Amino acid sequence: MQTIRRSVPASLSFVALLLAACGTPPPAPPMQAQPRPPVPEPAKRPDIVMPPPVGPVGIPADVPVPPPVPPMTPVSFDALPGWQQDDLRQAWPAFMASCRVLARKPQWTTPCAVAPAVDAVDNAAIRRYFETYFVPHRMRMPDGADTGLITGYYEPMLRGARKRGGPFQTPLYRVPDDLVTVDLASVYPSLKNMRLRGRLVGKTVVPYSTRAEIERAPLSGKELVWVDDPVEAFFLEVQGSGRVRLDETGETVRIAFADQNGHPYKVIGRWLVEQGELPADGVSAQSIKAWIAANPARRQELLNVNPSTIFFREEGLPDPGVGPKGALGVPLTPERSVAVDPSIVPLGAPLYLATTHPASAAPIQRLMMAQDTGGAIRGAVRADYFFGFGANAAEYAGRMKQRGSTWVLLPK
Repeated sequence: MQTIRRSVPASLSFVALLLAACGTPPPAPPMQAQPRPPVPEPAKRPDIVMPPPVGPVGIPADVPVPPPVPPMTPVSFDALPGWQQDDLRQAWPAFMASCRVLARKPQWTTPCAVAPAVDAVDNAAIRRYFETYFVPHRMRMPDGADTGLITGYYEPMLRGARKRGGPFQTPLYRVPDDLVTVDLASVYPSLKNMRLRGRLVGKTVVPYSTRAEIERAPLSGKELVWVDDPVEAFFLEVQGSGRVRLDETGETVRIAFADQNGHPYKVIGRWLVEQGELPADGVSAQSIKAWIAANPARRQELLNVNPSTIFFREEGLPDPGVGPKGALGVPLTPERSVAVDPSIVPLGAPLYLATTHPASAAPIQRLMMAQDTGGAIRGAVRADYFFGFGANAAEYAGRMKQRGSTWVLLPK
């Protein structure tokens, strides 16, 4: 299953260690040199053979350490399975949405400037455009693996109300006033996409409350809406955004990601496997919900395994056919948008995906757009496939846990 599509905060302990490392200890006082008696050499024995010197981590000094495999290797379009068969017209609107952001970057200026002149209903013309202006790059993990995990996510629908009452007892929170966010890249450029979240106690930033702590001491007054199902509320956090139909008026509003409490996302399905509650090959959103239904007294114990909590903001829904905005800031396109690791894959770039349908060998081979991020989406060959909105999208996303390969298309 998938995770929240936003950057993961840096841990406070990591930052403390980093800052501590910046200090320079005072030099030790000089010591008076003392004469030392000569040490006699040990007698050599012909029956003892000394081992050869070794390099770091026990590697023999004469064996070279292989360099890490680069995450991207340029290839031809012929290397993309199913490239000639993909209906690129379905991906074109998502690409044009990416260009609204990418056009401001020098590398993307030319391809994005040319794109509006391409006939959006001519599949061959769109294919020629990509083959003219882009080069595919095969993605690989540091160990050389060229396949990775492909999961799925969707936009859920919940029932809710503005005020607490009746079945509506589970809050979705706004961003708390005392949440402090520090962009670490502004101090340490190497920590790009890393943010420290917490709260101030005096002049010290301390970790913000975990999910369990918020459950015990609710954020009174910060409730955005109240919903009728704590389990669906949890999975809404996992997806990062969703819709709520308000019971009082029948109006549907979009609830979008606003911030996060700074604690790392933990996969509750993995915990169920470690506890022997589910088989490793049987974890899905559906199986987790079934376990909770069979063990209602342990529901909160399971949910609290994940200390991360998402805070939301409300958005209007003028067009129900338009998806939620991803990390790129543009609406996601069902089955043509994916979440990626932005430290490796440029956000907004076209990404060709070769995988299979959930629990199936039927191939998915199509051009996607890297328009979102996720807390557990880490690595060069890792993607979270956006299935869209509705019951079918929820069913597919909940079961999506396939192996796949990816190629990033970068401007020539």
